[in-house]
Amino acid sequence: MNFLGEMKRRNLYRVSLIYLIATWMIIQIGYVIANNFGAPPWLMLTVALLLIAGFPVFLHHAWTHNYTKDGFVRITPENPAQVMSRDATQKLDIVIMALLAAVVGMVSLEKFMPKPPEAEIAARIAAEAAIEENQEPVVILENSIAVLPFANMSAEPGQDYFSDGLSEELLNVLTHVEGLNVASRTSSFAFKNDARSIQEIARTLRVANILEGSVRKVGDRLRITAQLIDASTDVHLWSDTFDRELTDIFEIQADIANAIVTALTAELGGDLKAVSVESSTSNLDAYDLYLKARELFIARENLPTSWQLLEQATRLDPKFARAWEALAAVHSVGTSWFPGDGIDHVSKALAAADKALELDPGLSMAYAVIGMEHRKNSAGYASAMKNLNLAIENNPKNSTAWLWRGIALKDMGYIEKALDDFEQCLEIDAGYLNCAQHRAEALLGLGRIEEAVQQLESTFENNFHSTDDIFVSYYVKTGQRKLALLLASLAIRNPAAPIRDWIEAIENPDEDHSARVARFNEWGETFNLDICQMDGVAIALRQDQCYPMGENARLMWQPDTAYYRQTPAFKEFVHENFMDYWQEHGFPPQCRPLEEGDFECD
Repeated sequence: MNFLGEMKRRNLYRVSLIYLIATWMIIQIGYVIANNFGAPPWLMLTVALLLIAGFPVFLHHAWTHNYTKDGFVRITPENPAQVMSRDATQKLDIVIMALLAAVVGMVSLEKFMPKPPEAEIAARIAAEAAIEENQEPVVILENSIAVLPFANMSAEPGQDYFSDGLSEELLNVLTHVEGLNVASRTSSFAFKNDARSIQEIARTLRVANILEGSVRKVGDRLRITAQLIDASTDVHLWSDTFDRELTDIFEIQADIANAIVTALTAELGGDLKAVSVESSTSNLDAYDLYLKARELFIARENLPTSWQLLEQATRLDPKFARAWEALAAVHSVGTSWFPGDGIDHVSKALAAADKALELDPGLSMAYAVIGMEHRKNSAGYASAMKNLNLAIENNPKNSTAWLWRGIALKDMGYIEKALDDFEQCLEIDAGYLNCAQHRAEALLGLGRIEEAVQQLESTFENNFHSTDDIFVSYYVKTGQRKLALLLASLAIRNPAAPIRDWIEAIENPDEDHSARVARFNEWGETFNLDICQMDGVAIALRQDQCYPMGENARLMWQPDTAYYRQTPAFKEFVHENFMDYWQEHGFPPQCRPLEEGDFECD
């Protein structure tokens, strides 16, 4: 009883009540402020725990101190507790009453404040959920995986090509696992050195699993670590380290790929089949050169070095079929990248492709190269389509084969079929910018202008320019002249081009363009460029002689070349190049046969 009386005398009841009421109010007000400012949930939980933990400390202070007319006084044996003055006690009572009144006010405000109707609440929740989900629910592909580029842990930074090459080799092996969806190289490698979490990367790539790892190469020794991660739970389904001699590189690829297949089968309960990896070459120096050259080709950087490395690789191992195939692919783009360099890239591409298929008839890219080159020579489009079909048949996941077949179809006027191929290309590899721009051009040819422009502009932030020069006319005609000038400059690539002549020709189509043509030809001599190699310029300046060429045939189907489709030159080109194929496979939708072998096109 004396203890309780002492508590009363020291006003512990009053000060405890003040602390508890104040704590409740701080927590309530804090939650409102935190929610409005988007504070993390743990913040207010921490504040609440600190206030609760502080209560015993506050009680101890209240027991050992008293509030008198002279202020707070510590209670000691030499200074016994003084009785709190009536005036101080009344002040504590006033504080308690004020706090209680504030509590009643807060509770009343919450109880009687008008609430939004349930429909509004539901709409708000749905809107917040839509924002959180970026307004587009992400569908994760079943039995799916992305192979991120393995980190280069070697002492030499220049070994990146090797770790990237190994990652791509694993990716290519996994694409042959039936029932497994594998994100494309372009999509996966976009996350190289990316700081985002595994969950974020997987969500972007729409895959359920991620394979990551590292490569350390020291002399002829390799240490490869790899881990397979379930992206939804961040749980490691499998991990291992491989210490091998470099001579075992293809065996390592098979071991890693089949370990992944086993882990996924156990996790998903599916029936994924094991794969085998055949040794592409027994010459490791040739393989190393191949990896270096392939990285340059993929990046379209220093292509002359790429084909020189591949030529060295094929000399070291003349039976290295994939090196011959890669050499064919590099030379197949050589003409467009290095016009006028004095090298017969077409002959070199065909010779390398033939050699690759002689060594391995099951290759895909070699057939695709032959198909693209046959469009431009006497073999013609029938042979081109036959080889491109074989390329897709040998590897249905070869996105470039789908792109190139789409281009061949577009050349012949089958724009809707070409669009299907470009979309299949993007289905395999959503990050393939060349497919995206060719799809945009196909949509433009079909008159689906809004879709075409939307597709084109989706590639702008990547600073990629393949077919976008065809759209310069659209931006001029829609009053976006400055954007047209910028796009024209980027499309030409080389400096100081007379792009104003290009724009003015579009603005004044019926004028005499001979002076503009002369200025473009004079400028082009510096860069070994002919006006027919500048597609959009050729169309704007009405250079009709440029259209009946294998590499420019697609230009004949654009809106701005509708006039050309009514000319004898157009009909002559079709009869020489397309008519046999049209008669066997059907005319394009915009063309119709007439009597005596004649035809007309819109």
